[in-house]
Amino acid sequence: MSFFDTHLLNLVVFLPLVFAALVLMLPASESGQIRTFTLIGMLVDLVFGVWAYLRYVPGGAEFQLEYRVPWFELFGTSYHIGVDGLAVSLLLLTVFLGPLVVLASTTYISHRIKEFHLALLVLQTTMLGALVSLDVLLFYVFFEAMLIPMYLMVGVWGAEDRQMAAVKFFLYTLAGSLLMLVAIIAVYFIASPVGARSFDYATIYNGLLDANRQVTACMGGPEGACNSLSGLARTLHTWGPWLFGAFALAFAIKVPMWPVHTWLPDAHVQAPVAGSMILAGVMLKMGTFGFWRFAIPFFPAAAQAARPFLAVLAVIGIVYGALMCLAQRDIKKLIAYSSVSHLGYCMLGILAVTAEGATGSAYQMLNHGVSTGALFLLFGFLYERRHTRLMADFGGIAKVMPVFTAAFLIITFSSVAVPGTNGFVGEFLVLLGTFKSDLGLAAGNPHLTMVFGSFAALGVILGAAYMLWMVQKVFFGGLTHRENQHLRDMNLREGLTVLPFILLVGVMGLMPQPFLDRLAPSTDRFLARARVGTPGAPVQDDQVRVEVMSLPSSAAAAAPSAPVPLAAVPSQRQ
Repeated sequence: MSFFDTHLLNLVVFLPLVFAALVLMLPASESGQIRTFTLIGMLVDLVFGVWAYLRYVPGGAEFQLEYRVPWFELFGTSYHIGVDGLAVSLLLLTVFLGPLVVLASTTYISHRIKEFHLALLVLQTTMLGALVSLDVLLFYVFFEAMLIPMYLMVGVWGAEDRQMAAVKFFLYTLAGSLLMLVAIIAVYFIASPVGARSFDYATIYNGLLDANRQVTACMGGPEGACNSLSGLARTLHTWGPWLFGAFALAFAIKVPMWPVHTWLPDAHVQAPVAGSMILAGVMLKMGTFGFWRFAIPFFPAAAQAARPFLAVLAVIGIVYGALMCLAQRDIKKLIAYSSVSHLGYCMLGILAVTAEGATGSAYQMLNHGVSTGALFLLFGFLYERRHTRLMADFGGIAKVMPVFTAAFLIITFSSVAVPGTNGFVGEFLVLLGTFKSDLGLAAGNPHLTMVFGSFAALGVILGAAYMLWMVQKVFFGGLTHRENQHLRDMNLREGLTVLPFILLVGVMGLMPQPFLDRLAPSTDRFLARARVGTPGAPVQDDQVRVEVMSLPSSAAAAAPSAPVPLAAVPSQRQ
């Protein structure tokens, strides 16, 4: 790699923090300069993020653009970053949303402007850092750090019940994260040989690999097959379900899955537009990303056993979220509950462990960030005009806001997965993968696969019902309220903010293959790792092992070294 490639991800991650330092030096009264510097910072970060996305080569090394230097050598942790196909796609989504969030907040945020933009820039760095982390402890640091600026966004710049929503959001996510920290420390001791312990992702995964193969094989074998397990495999057989449960709970809260979803509607409703866009667009994906990257690959046997249970929760989330949307009269709360339903599809695709399901899940993570982020943006424009969230306060506004209505309809079609939009590609693949999966067989009844798929398909129908019902109530019919008769249509700034979302809806819906090509290698490796040790699963060794980048000595810490051959990686604790 060239010097620029080696440091490209560092630029993407820390450029927002550099601009935060510049904003910090500006007087609080210079609101125009503060907004301009923040927007420039996000736009520059977008350029480097797009560059990183284009520099990722599908079919090359699993993790690319890697950089690694010692951090706390005594504890075996390093600053190790890199991206695979899924991470670089979510990175692109994050930098894409950055400048649009700043533009959306231009007139919405009118007090503590400097502090708001500082929180925005710091939050951008923490989210990007979590996506590129290849050291488990480093991932945890970024994963936790993003709670602080989001807590401030909701608690300081939110609506009337903002403090309650902020505290609820913080406590829910912190509780799950602390359990995950305990599990990370346990895995650190279990997976690495004495004297060479490390928090590095590759070291931990490869250290557990052979033991995971034994545990998965014995669980699917005859009675007594688990009696001959090695020491590490026996430890995983005993403690693996508990460790998987700790990881899974932390990520399930972040998704959020039913029934640990209750913090989300409150946080969305109370958050400012920028907070809702970031929360829906990126932060919720940290949960699905965590299942994909850590929970399932680290503990495939425990994940296989838990798949039916988690799939039930995902399906309940799909249907429950949709039904709750039908019961809402608050537009923002309806959009919030739709996230519970849509993220249920992402989880169901992951749990299907099929090529179609996993691909659809990854694509749906991107789709949800585009469509739901845009819905919150558009509602924010409407709220600025009327300062009400109730459907009953609108009606017939298509007559006075035709351009806004057209934009909202396009995003609505994306949300309800109309063919030709991005949402259709993701949900269709998830449903196809679910019907082809062995979820029913894993639950002890092959016919349950049809049940899972049918309820997921019902969610698509309910999704169309609640979104079109809301559109009908808000935009069509007669202008029954005098306050709506003189609403102004979208201005140039608002139109330029919405236009990128509309373009992506069409591009991702009509030309999904370039995006799918970058996701494909990650999908293949995820499927191989999720089925490690499963009898009859055709798994190639190069798909399940993680290539390790050697840690440079402190004298040469400025540049990463060449990868260590796979044969040199310890696969099991001695």
